[in-house]
Amino acid sequence: MVEKAAVIDMGTNTFHLLLVELADNGFRTLYKEKIPVKLGEGGISKELILPEAKKRAFHTLTHFSNLIKGEQIDRVFAFATSAVRNARNGHEFVADVRERLGIDVNIIDGNREAELIYKGIRLSGSLNDETSLMMDIGGGSVEFIIGNESRIFWKQSFEIGGQRMLDLFHYHDPILPTEISRLNEYLESKLETLCHAIAHFQPSRLVGASGTFDTLTDMYRARIQEAKFRYQSTYSIPAASFQQIAGQLIHLDRAERLQIQGMIPMRVDMIVVASCLIQFILGQVDTDLLHCSTYSLKEGAIAEILQNQSGTKPLHYARQAI
Repeated sequence: MVEKAAVIDMGTNTFHLLLVELADNGFRTLYKEKIPVKLGEGGISKELILPEAKKRAFHTLTHFSNLIKGEQIDRVFAFATSAVRNARNGHEFVADVRERLGIDVNIIDGNREAELIYKGIRLSGSLNDETSLMMDIGGGSVEFIIGNESRIFWKQSFEIGGQRMLDLFHYHDPILPTEISRLNEYLESKLETLCHAIAHFQPSRLVGASGTFDTLTDMYRARIQEAKFRYQSTYSIPAASFQQIAGQLIHLDRAERLQIQGMIPMRVDMIVVASCLIQFILGQVDTDLLHCSTYSLKEGAIAEILQNQSGTKPLHYARQAI
């Protein structure tokens, strides 16, 4: 019998589902889906999951549960991140999920989230023996990891995700220069420990994980009229091209941003502040390329499953071979 597994990543903005077949030499994706649940909308600054957000979450998780049952998958790994771990009613929400759907959700802290993201990026083949700064921009938190394909040198999670930055700084559309200035001052304050770590470890590469970086890749590939490939798990964007895209995003309103080739509605709001964050990081890391991994937390969970099966560290399964 073919062994299968399901991973649910309950992010602050987006819920992800990944269904896979497992084998000793890798995995094959059966199905994946992402839905903009916006679990943190309206409540993230109040440390609450609001009733409407909870309703959207249960609608999506019921859908995911039906898909998992349809594939007859018993091994289900569900993770909740920033919105749930910081909500005063987060544990109550997770208990309701268990009672109503039979899904055991693991609320993970920022360090564990960063570790899984690193394992996902490593699995994609995006790393080498050079020191890289890795980042994953979520709705609630942003994870930064410094390391190479062999190990992590430093990691930290910061509660400065896209929804938080959006709520704090993006009041006008297009965003005002004064709002960008205040955002940069905020980032200088919040990311002081990261800047010290960058100065110490001196990463020469920047690797972004999934989410915003997927959309930026789509926009860049549309510009150069090159398609993405189904099983390719790592791409690159020249830093100069990213700066052109970011400059465009900052000066357009929402309706105009939606007209950009490669843009998707679920990213159109947060991508402005996320791009400002990437610009800030490029001011700290001297690199001409942004490396973009399509793998992140959920693939990191698959990497752990493969590791536990074989007893060794999985290398690069970018082909998703069986």
